[in-house]
Amino acid sequence: MNQLNHSSTSDNTDAPTTLIEVARTAGVSPSTVSRILNGTAKVSEEKRQAVMDAIAKTNFAPNQMAQGLKKGKSMTIGIVVQDISSPFFDETLHGVDDALKGTGYASVIVSGHWNAAEEIERIRLLLARKVDGIILLSGRITDESVLQFSQHRPIVSTGRAIHTDKALGFKLDNEYGAWLAVRHLIELGHRRIAFITGPENNCDAAERLTGYTRALREASIPFDDKLVVEGDFHESSGMRAVNHLFESQQQFTAICAANDLSAYGARLSLYRKGIRVPEDISLVGFDDLPGSSYTTPPLTTVKQPLYEIGRIATKALLSIIHGEIVESQIPPLELVVRETTRRVRQEKF
Repeated sequence: MNQLNHSSTSDNTDAPTTLIEVARTAGVSPSTVSRILNGTAKVSEEKRQAVMDAIAKTNFAPNQMAQGLKKGKSMTIGIVVQDISSPFFDETLHGVDDALKGTGYASVIVSGHWNAAEEIERIRLLLARKVDGIILLSGRITDESVLQFSQHRPIVSTGRAIHTDKALGFKLDNEYGAWLAVRHLIELGHRRIAFITGPENNCDAAERLTGYTRALREASIPFDDKLVVEGDFHESSGMRAVNHLFESQQQFTAICAANDLSAYGARLSLYRKGIRVPEDISLVGFDDLPGSSYTTPPLTTVKQPLYEIGRIATKALLSIIHGEIVESQIPPLELVVRETTRRVRQEKF
């Protein structure tokens, strides 16, 4: 049994704590401790916690780099986000971080900035750093590029429907989510529903627009392209969209935004115009960011399981790395009704 060292403070000597001592403290076998540290153990949560407590008690700090080198691994995974400052990706990264706890793996995070060429450059950088796998959160590179890169390292990507031995995609039903939001407004009596889109050429944004038009069609409500205003998933575009709707003198009683950040901007623009939400205009977002529960009033929105996406994607990647069967499924989208929607009034803006 290899002994992995640290600087112990559990006694008055400089003798290092060994993995065997951690096992003895936890009341498990050394091999169980090793497998828990490597993220390969299938044990009860009670036993896993006992090992974690023993590690904390003995101040045991295994040299993960040394462990990884012996197994031909770097014990790191690369994560490509699109906007590292966005609360959308922040919540997903929380899920990634929690899934890595106790596995011995560390993460290297880079940003693609919604630019395909930059995403490719960042992925190549991660490959050069010998990461053991990559999580690609959204992005604009093609599925073909993802499959090519997966020949070098396993890749798990969100927003894609791919499934090979080395590449796995998790795709949410964005069309259904937008349909849920617009149907909710229609059920409240709204017929003139404005829609703030996401960025042009973004597949999630396109699918959400399709969900909007589908809901109108099923309710026999004519589609009016003057009520559709292009946004870019940022707060400022939500403000600009509302300003445009008023400047072009469109009549509407509700707004459906393609994401929560756009809804935040729309809400601020309405506030500055003296228009009440939901008394005058109803508002729905898409994402259910943590801050959406604390807006004034709290935002009705479509919940994306952001934390779960990060956690499940990470566990799936580790399973691929370890040659295990992946049995992960993302929870479905759901509408969260809060306080920004109400039955339509007769007045139209």
